[in-house]
Amino acid sequence: MATLEKVRLSAFLARCGIASRRKSDQIIASGSVKVNNTIVVNPYYKIDPEKDRVTIGNKKVEPSKRHVYIALYKPVGYLSDLVDKRNRKLARSLLKEEERLFPVGRLDYSSEGLMLFTNDGTFANRVMHPRYEVEKEYVVKVKGRLTADTLKNVIKGLFIEGELYRFDLVEPVRAEKADTWYRVVLHEGKNRMIRKVADAISHPVLTLKRVRIGPIRLGALKPAEYRHLTQREVFFFLKP
Repeated sequence: MATLEKVRLSAFLARCGIASRRKSDQIIASGSVKVNNTIVVNPYYKIDPEKDRVTIGNKKVEPSKRHVYIALYKPVGYLSDLVDKRNRKLARSLLKEEERLFPVGRLDYSSEGLMLFTNDGTFANRVMHPRYEVEKEYVVKVKGRLTADTLKNVIKGLFIEGELYRFDLVEPVRAEKADTWYRVVLHEGKNRMIRKVADAISHPVLTLKRVRIGPIRLGALKPAEYRHLTQREVFFFLKP
């Protein structure tokens, strides 16, 4: 009798809605996951989903029965993480959904706008993995106004602490008395990328809002509101 092909442990956790594949790698490496009551720290460890028992904190891990895909308007002052030792507000708490959902990527505490949540590890991987080069669009208000030369240098790319930071597009949207709004498009996912570049060119960020991830737009959502993705939006990332 044929059995299911063995799968990578981190892929199994992602399929079960525990976290994205990247985050699942970290969870496994921390020693939190057991297979048949034995701790496994190698994310590449292969399991048989039909025969092996996988647990986290003595709770059995099982595949999600229903995949959920959500777009949330994260307000300023909410964390992207699922837990926080300082008991700060979590973006996940805004979702009135029973399924175990995890964030697809991050949006820092001081920023607002579009965040995605799901229990589908494959979807999360397609959104976040660098090889898929998914565009993210932001509207950003910075102190002052960038000169034409500074704007060219930002597009060309800046080295900050030995690492290259480069945007696909930076264009002015409107100017205020002392500050300027810009539209920023990028496909890289480096931590606090826009803020680091803005600080490096002495135009610190005053407001940062993400308005698009791939074809998924923030649209008319207001802070703390959310909606389920359309089939077309989901299929964009899951198509062969």
